[in-house]
Amino acid sequence: MGGGGSEVGNLPVFDLGAFLDKCITNGGEPDEELKKQCVELAQCLKDTSALVVRDPRCPSHDNATFLNMLEKYYAQPLDVKKDDERPHFHYQVGVTPEGVEVPRCSMDPACLKEIEEQAEENKATIPKGADPKWRFMHRVGPRPTETKFKELNAEPVYPKDFPEWEDTMTMWGKKMLQALEVVAEMAAIGLGLDRKAF
Repeated sequence: MGGGGSEVGNLPVFDLGAFLDKCITNGGEPDEELKKQCVELAQCLKDTSALVVRDPRCPSHDNATFLNMLEKYYAQPLDVKKDDERPHFHYQVGVTPEGVEVPRCSMDPACLKEIEEQAEENKATIPKGADPKWRFMHRVGPRPTETKFKELNAEPVYPKDFPEWEDTMTMWGKKMLQALEVVAEMAAIGLGLDRKAF
């Protein structure tokens, strides 16, 4: 577990632009300045278990499109959202309402013991009760043609009255995955590993 206790506003922002340009787009190796940024990124991840990144491929208007659609979705009446639940697939697609998921750590003796042993200034908060938030599971990319785990690869759920759902979810999901791939490569460098270690 990371140190915890940090507020997002106190975290440094790692701009991925220079690494993207030199190492991804142009296939080069990171110079000393980029290696230093990679070390700082890896250290931040180690210390806080969190990163704030800026990816020039993720413009704010795409984020706004994604967030506005989700806000509109969650503002719908409960009975409308319930149509998008798939409990028989263990909520691996579609919407999961509040109160369904229980944080694993709250019931795991090993996790609770680890929290108890943490220094007071970094001690994690022990979750109480079921998760009060809703979530929506949407696969990014094609489903596998053959699988032993059908419930994990169920048909996607597309809420009615949201014709833009698939395009918006796929667009934003791909951008997040692309950013994570760059972060993983930078973290590997920062940890002294091969760029493709993750």
